[in-house]
Amino acid sequence: MLLTALGRSRLRCRTQLALAAVALFCASFSGGAPQAYSRQAPEASPAASLALAPDALSPTARRAYTELLKLKAGTCRQLLATEPPRAPGTLLVADCADFLELLVSLDASRYETTIAAQDARLSALEKTPASALRDYARAEIRLHQAAAQLAFHHEVRGAWNLRQAMLLTQAVAERYPAFAPARKTLGLCQFGVGSLPEGYHWLLRLLGLRGSIDEGLANLSRAAAQPHDFQPESQILLALVRESYYKKGDESLVVAGRLAHEQPDNLLYNYLLVSLNKRQHHGEEALAAYRVRPTGPAYLPLAFLHHLAADLLLYRGDYAASTAENQQFLREFRGDYYRKDAAFKLYLAAWLGGAPAATAERYRQQINLAGPLTIEEDIYAQRFYHDAQLLNPTLTRARLLTDGGYYAQALSQLQKFQPTPATPMRDRLEAPYRRARVWQGLAHLDSAQADYLRTVRLSAALGDPPYYFAPQAALQLGYLAQAAGQRAAAKSYFLRAMRYEKHEYKNSTDQKAKVALRGL
Repeated sequence: MLLTALGRSRLRCRTQLALAAVALFCASFSGGAPQAYSRQAPEASPAASLALAPDALSPTARRAYTELLKLKAGTCRQLLATEPPRAPGTLLVADCADFLELLVSLDASRYETTIAAQDARLSALEKTPASALRDYARAEIRLHQAAAQLAFHHEVRGAWNLRQAMLLTQAVAERYPAFAPARKTLGLCQFGVGSLPEGYHWLLRLLGLRGSIDEGLANLSRAAAQPHDFQPESQILLALVRESYYKKGDESLVVAGRLAHEQPDNLLYNYLLVSLNKRQHHGEEALAAYRVRPTGPAYLPLAFLHHLAADLLLYRGDYAASTAENQQFLREFRGDYYRKDAAFKLYLAAWLGGAPAATAERYRQQINLAGPLTIEEDIYAQRFYHDAQLLNPTLTRARLLTDGGYYAQALSQLQKFQPTPATPMRDRLEAPYRRARVWQGLAHLDSAQADYLRTVRLSAALGDPPYYFAPQAALQLGYLAQAAGQRAAAKSYFLRAMRYEKHEYKNSTDQKAKVALRGL
């Protein structure tokens, strides 16, 4: 979410930006008694009173934020109405509520009002006596504003505010070295900027920003390990980074599962559990979490969950239910992102489910309706539309089954694929890549490595066409070599993954390869 590029790339990284927004920018509270931050006694007993800590949220502001983290913005605002309106904690939590509603809905009609309210809060904080919480609130609100501006295509203002937010956060960390929340935000910024691909380094130099993967990870780890108001958020952030860039998915699921268990009425934590299980190809577990999600009028409408559910149902071949979920998503969602992706998934459900050809074609035409090409899923859908190349039904079913973790069924599908001299180049490249993903899911790593190598070599023989199969195969070969302790081979594969041009997932592939290289 950092910089114009990272703002796009992180937003591209799913509407996790929208939901993990709370996990990314605001403090979260798990069940149990919160613990105080104390500059004088950083190792104070967890039983110490937060009400007496000058740099902690007040008990009421904390309760308000607890409700907000459940996606109960109305309850949060009712509680804040009893608080001093210009207190730093009140201003911070109030801004988190506005920011959360904006990014969950991605509703452009809320944008100007939200930005104006942020400006007013920043002005009010300037008139408040300096403290760690006051200065931290300034940095966080500025970061919220930058993220909002980047999300709504105000890139110049967003990049400038991002720079201001990072400088403010650095100042807080230097002035209050024991104030752990600053380490969370600073670590996020450092890691995000440090993981940007080489092509964006000119922009970093222009803005005077310096990132560091190592320093960012160290600061996030420090914030996650220390008791403070915002410790659970720090733990979520660290788990998400380790899941996305270091292949530590089991760790992230443990954190999300613990939080969801402690607060079964917390819709945000439920969303994280659904989303992370989906990313780890645990389709049935993700659907089970979705079905027990808390509901009711007190919660913010969370349309994106229907899009996640539509994917999960598509993976298992429940085409009618998938269609219904995506149609509900399109009716309720106020943003522009993921609409092309939803239309593409509606097309797949109609095509694979045997719907009339006119129905499938209607959904295919919806892909080409106006909308931004910012997130990789929408870019992929648009490329599918423009290429006008028919997908192979066997390979497509195998891909969907693999994404849902149904590996045995996917392998059965792939055994039906028999290429001929007339088989399109894309399908010939996709087949060994799909087999490799299945073998990897079944923990047959030697077979996975062999098929990933076949993908890379076949791509080279074909002149490396601009498909994502070979870049992703090289990235996975790097991970396999890294896990086996083969550092030189891992480095070679990660560098190779970054050399491929113009494929659908270049930004995310390059970011992951860069972080993995730094980890070597």
